[in-house]
Amino acid sequence: MALDPENFTTLLLEEREDRLTVLLNRPEVRNAIDQTMVDELHMVCAELERNPKVLIIAGTEGVFASGADIGQLRERRRDDALQGINSTIFVRIAKLPMPVIAALDGYCLGGGAELAYAADFRIGTPSVRIGNPETGLGILAAAGASWRLKELVGEPKAKEILLAGAVLRAEEALRISLITEIHEAPELMDAAHKLADRIARQDPLAVRITKSVFHAPAEAHPLIDTLAQGILFESQAKFDRMQAFLDKKSAKASQDTDATSTTPEQTQDRTRK
Repeated sequence: MALDPENFTTLLLEEREDRLTVLLNRPEVRNAIDQTMVDELHMVCAELERNPKVLIIAGTEGVFASGADIGQLRERRRDDALQGINSTIFVRIAKLPMPVIAALDGYCLGGGAELAYAADFRIGTPSVRIGNPETGLGILAAAGASWRLKELVGEPKAKEILLAGAVLRAEEALRISLITEIHEAPELMDAAHKLADRIARQDPLAVRITKSVFHAPAEAHPLIDTLAQGILFESQAKFDRMQAFLDKKSAKASQDTDATSTTPEQTQDRTRK
């Protein structure tokens, strides 16, 4: 493993060949995101930028993340805000080459919700509570919610969450597609890995390029799509996967031909046997 778990105090890591699982691990403060966790998430991103893999992010002990660490947040001033401490790491996570899956359980509030919004996929448990109560603390949800949320759920619902402090239960989050699946807590991580398995069956380069093109600005289309397709058309994986598809189709056609070419006499003979 390129990342040594011993070097992390706020995250638990499990690495496989095609994915990395990261558990937020500050249970004593409901996995509140502090500066150390931000620094360690940057370490994770640096590794995944060098060696792209699917990232699964979850929390420990029935909580995803209750938000930013209010003890630290209370002491931050203008210069700290201008650094964009949380927004910088969440943008970096959103831009990772391979997809990011957020597996949500329990509280997913404030900065925790903004971390989830940065993921490509969000699945959860029935106990999920997701929202942005920042205005109740006298601040703005400035680490992604103010611009990502309206793209995810539409402007009216985003305003309800951001301006009126609405906290959504799992069922409503599912209804508006803020999360796309609900699983009981014991099955949550299995569901996340099944989703990662589906991604792993795709061509990695095609997945990476599709994610990049998907997030390109509107004015870049369709030129960026055409150029990206040109890259993929020259990849060996494209030839291999399409040839495998054609071979499978040809084999099936041969089987169908053999089945339909059976004579009535052969059919009767088989029936007698």
